[in-house]
Amino acid sequence: MRIGVVVNPIAGMGGRVGLKGTDDRVEEARERGAERRAPDRAVATLEALRERARDVELLTYGGEMGAAEARAAGFDPVVVGEPADEETTAADTREAVRRLLAEDVDLLLFVGGDGTAVDVAETLEDGDASVPILGVPAGVKIYSSVFAVTPETAGRIAAGFDRVEEREVNDIDEDAYREGEVHAELKAIARVPVADGLQSSKQLGGGTVESLAAGVADDVEEGVTYVFGPGSTVGAIESELGFEGSPLGVDVWRDGTVLVRDASEAEILEHLGDRNVVVVSPIGGQGFVFGRGNDQVSPAVLRQSEVTVVASKAKLDGVGVLRVDTGDEAVDESLRGWRKVRVGRFERRMMKVV
Repeated sequence: MRIGVVVNPIAGMGGRVGLKGTDDRVEEARERGAERRAPDRAVATLEALRERARDVELLTYGGEMGAAEARAAGFDPVVVGEPADEETTAADTREAVRRLLAEDVDLLLFVGGDGTAVDVAETLEDGDASVPILGVPAGVKIYSSVFAVTPETAGRIAAGFDRVEEREVNDIDEDAYREGEVHAELKAIARVPVADGLQSSKQLGGGTVESLAAGVADDVEEGVTYVFGPGSTVGAIESELGFEGSPLGVDVWRDGTVLVRDASEAEILEHLGDRNVVVVSPIGGQGFVFGRGNDQVSPAVLRQSEVTVVASKAKLDGVGVLRVDTGDEAVDESLRGWRKVRVGRFERRMMKVV
């Protein structure tokens, strides 16, 4: 099998520094101390692929757009081209896809977020839309259903599949997203391997969670630092506590005072206290608790905090299991297993975290 690999090396850089995306914000992300995470996730994917399919022929674009990661994972890739500059752009991604399509690859494996997925899928529509694609999640926001749930899962799926199906490629307006509004738009339809471990499209719907919010507010303790994740469910808790949080950001609160609104990882760490509680709600339709849309709540934050998960019953019915993908295997392992999720003022439901 011939697999083409494209890596967007800057994908996800804005997450932990609170930018909620990296489109047109790379320099700002760097100024805030952001580090690249996509290359490491690419290597993890390709290592998993190599363990399962050593006879794969890997074709990549040059530098950190695939070649460097492939070699780090033990492959000797065919390099079909080089990016124009060290600072890569969407144009480089599209050109890489065109070059790989010309080599008759059987699968396009890409590493990035929704913006990268759009670049890949739209280029396929202009070339050969019959080639299946598979995304490795590395972006801040993942609203498309063409991604595997983790890098390792992507490697496993790429190593062997026998059917494909059509799935949605969605993206949102990042500027509106930073202002607390979600405007998702269907950008393309792509063919994706049929396999367990694919991510669903993110559901935007909600529901009333007043009793749940009241229950959490009742249990707030003096002197404890609370880190509130994004989303409408957690936002209802913040409203119950008497303040307006950042709908899609992370807020830090203690003893009736908002310490930081829309905080970055560094700001969260700076304001943690002796005891800290992270309050999060899973993403509807996907079940992710950490690793999608809340990268500011990093492994460093989680190592110093307790975790409270809240969700409506309807949301839990729609996800089956909860998922974590922080990028730190030890932290992920500490979060896995059975966990109580608050679904009402007093009621809790046991859910498995995988």
